[in-house]
Amino acid sequence: MRVVLQTRNARGMKERFMGTDAEKSFSAAGVVARDWGWRHASRKDFALRHVDFTIQPGERVLLLGASGAGKSTLMSGLAGVLGGDDEGELEGELLIDGVDARQARGRSGLVLQDPDAQTILERVGDDTAFGCENLNLPKDEIWSRVRSSLDIVGLGYMKLDRSTRRLSGGQRQRLALAGVLAMHPGLLLLDEPTANLDPEGVKEVHDAVRHVLEQTRETLVVVEHHIDVWLDLVDRVIVLGKPEADSHVSGVIADGTPEEVFGSMASVLAKGGAWVPGRTIESHTPESRQSSGDVVLRTEDLSFGRDFALGEHVNLVFHAGEITALTGKNGVGKSTLALTLAGLLKPISGHVSMDETMVPARRENDVFTWKSRDLLGRIGMVFQEPEHQFVASSVRDEAAVGPKSMGKSEEESYAIADNMLERMNLARFAQANPFTLSGGGKKKAFRCLHAGRRAESLGDGRADVRPRLHHMDGNGETDRRCA
Repeated sequence: MRVVLQTRNARGMKERFMGTDAEKSFSAAGVVARDWGWRHASRKDFALRHVDFTIQPGERVLLLGASGAGKSTLMSGLAGVLGGDDEGELEGELLIDGVDARQARGRSGLVLQDPDAQTILERVGDDTAFGCENLNLPKDEIWSRVRSSLDIVGLGYMKLDRSTRRLSGGQRQRLALAGVLAMHPGLLLLDEPTANLDPEGVKEVHDAVRHVLEQTRETLVVVEHHIDVWLDLVDRVIVLGKPEADSHVSGVIADGTPEEVFGSMASVLAKGGAWVPGRTIESHTPESRQSSGDVVLRTEDLSFGRDFALGEHVNLVFHAGEITALTGKNGVGKSTLALTLAGLLKPISGHVSMDETMVPARRENDVFTWKSRDLLGRIGMVFQEPEHQFVASSVRDEAAVGPKSMGKSEEESYAIADNMLERMNLARFAQANPFTLSGGGKKKAFRCLHAGRRAESLGDGRADVRPRLHHMDGNGETDRRCA
């Protein structure tokens, strides 16, 4: 969801941002971290510790690091939304314009990665105005800011009563950006704002941010694994990571110009999952062990969608051990098709079936007709937002939910859970609250629910592993091409 950043003194905010000219209305913020650190209440180790840096007003910073390095923790700290003493332990200082970040929330605006989760209200104008209304600004000023902010992000042509449901992913992300800008922050925080967007949406958001910076001269901190997207906009790179190989606590391990950091840290960044400019991506295609695997899942004349069909007459087969990538623009139906394949969404027509050996007793071979318990151990799905799938208060308990649901004993369930946590490099977080994990850690935690069961269902893993790319166009048609 969008983080709405309120201030304790709305009148002061109004006085600070009076004026119609963008460069006069916005005042770039400076940031100082002095020996700063944070530990979640459910964790033994600090997520970040001994963090020191100064960001001058108007600087543009790219924040990098491997999954779990503490990037989102730092961004939440800068936004002033980490929580109080009951939620964790704070060390040192994190200041915005010399004020504790927790007391200067109106000076920072945070845009998160999921465009759908940040859309709060039904109409474009109301959604943009949401933050300003929480600042208790006068009505006339709110709507002046709404129109100005929409203009800056390239959405000024839209009617204020346009439904937010009709927007593309890129448009929704720009709308979230407009909602933050309307509050006139001095520090713009972007936490992987293009992670869930197609290339067209990525360009839309990049160009919108560029225009924002040209108009407002705000200070920028952006987190992104796709480094090349932001290279033309940033003048500094800060890298978070473990100072020592056996360390469990992150800190600043590099800080400098893009040229300096990439020259010295390229291999470290690539290992952490970043797409480093000019670096060839190593192939990890598994070797094929046999000519073909059994068909484990197929669609037969499938039409899928919700209110209307996004794809029709879709006939696909998926073999044991096969890896398939499903690609396409935002909104063409990739997630909808995945939900249908997983048996979670009813097809409009046609059906999805599995190999006869995997059909539950006394069930027809149509995955949508199966009960939830039947799907367990046969089809597992990890959603874009793993938090929506957590049901337990610890990572270990979360990993044991699936085996327990399948009828395993308590001892067997936790043995499976412990094995999967070890394989996913999450063992040291076993007692932590799953909501405190990084984005990548959350997805790995949920994968633990399914990985062991898939191994039981699909055999010993010696089937043919053949990567495929499956592309969907805007008409719901599929074009299968070998990767």
